[in-house]
Amino acid sequence: MSGFSRSVVDALDAVVVGRRSEIEVVVAALAADRHVLLEGPPGTGKSTLLRALASAAGVDLVFVEGNAELTPARLIGTFDPARVLAEGYSPEVFLDGPLVEALRTGSLLYIEEINRVPEETLNVIITAMSERELTVPRLGRVVAAPGFRVVAAMNPFDAIGTARISSAVYDRVCRVVMGYQELADENRIVARGTGAVGDSRIGRRAVRVVRASREHGDVRIGSSVRGAIDLVLLAEQLATLRDGSIDDDALGLDAALAALSGRLRVREGGGRNPEDVVRELWAANPAETDEDAGDGTDPGADGSPAEAGAGKA
Repeated sequence: MSGFSRSVVDALDAVVVGRRSEIEVVVAALAADRHVLLEGPPGTGKSTLLRALASAAGVDLVFVEGNAELTPARLIGTFDPARVLAEGYSPEVFLDGPLVEALRTGSLLYIEEINRVPEETLNVIITAMSERELTVPRLGRVVAAPGFRVVAAMNPFDAIGTARISSAVYDRVCRVVMGYQELADENRIVARGTGAVGDSRIGRRAVRVVRASREHGDVRIGSSVRGAIDLVLLAEQLATLRDGSIDDDALGLDAALAALSGRLRVREGGGRNPEDVVRELWAANPAETDEDAGDGTDPGADGSPAEAGAGKA
């Protein structure tokens, strides 16, 4: 597949922060005409990577949201009932679903949250992946055009409304795990997502807080870097509304509570609520001092007590 080359890797590396290795593996898998499964928690850039890849490689992307309502008929398509009454079952009256569209056009079929797809629908996807064709009643065989591949994504840590992916799927894909980026990369992501205000004390503090949330002993699922972006943007607007400083501690805590409390999943039976944890994390990761800002380091970035202590609380 000539569209997936080193130039595509270089283009993606400039868009997707801190993912050079994963980008190379995904591009190599697609160039080898393989299907791909991206696994990782929310906010790790799975969708961003794939959309940027399709744009850079000049290939079409057909998007499918995986959920319990994704029936085989919605995935494959159906005949237009009104036209069937007038014209009968002919190919011209068939309304392509996303799978048939991707097969006909040789596009990438992107299935988000594949572990939320019902089993009967998943079996249809497995058939298309294996055979590169599909037989639809009254329509006949739909053979995949060159370039058709399935790229799926999933969050393996969310147990609500999900199912375990079978070995039949794993046997047909190249699996790429995408964990959270390094501290410096997450700082860059927040700066990019918030503008100049993100490359500041509040931006770096927000990153430290969300990173500490992933290690906190009372938290089952911590915040993604999106939480840090929202925190900074909220703090910026609150500073304007209150005619105050964006680095005011109480103002920042209000922004942190709004941006992060809904993203944290605390452990059951621990007696803690998300608001308590956010307050603790905010206090345990104070703003940089002038000396810290001057030498370009972050308190707690190397596992010092500011970050490590929060994880033990």
